[in-house]
Amino acid sequence: MVFPPNYNQERKSRDNAKQRKALEKQQKRDEKSAQRKFENTETPEAPMSPEPKDD
Repeated sequence: MVFPPNYNQERKSRDNAKQRKALEKQQKRDEKSAQRKFENTETPEAPMSPEPKDD
């Protein structure tokens, strides 16, 4: 006897896969964003006024 397909189970499986993929994508975005923020804070900015010269 062949069982009928369980549509709710298949749908739940697809939804879980979709949600997992979206979560992984968001985590990658967050990691890249954190890396950019770290690089921006790591590099010192150029001074606005010239440094005093010793005579």
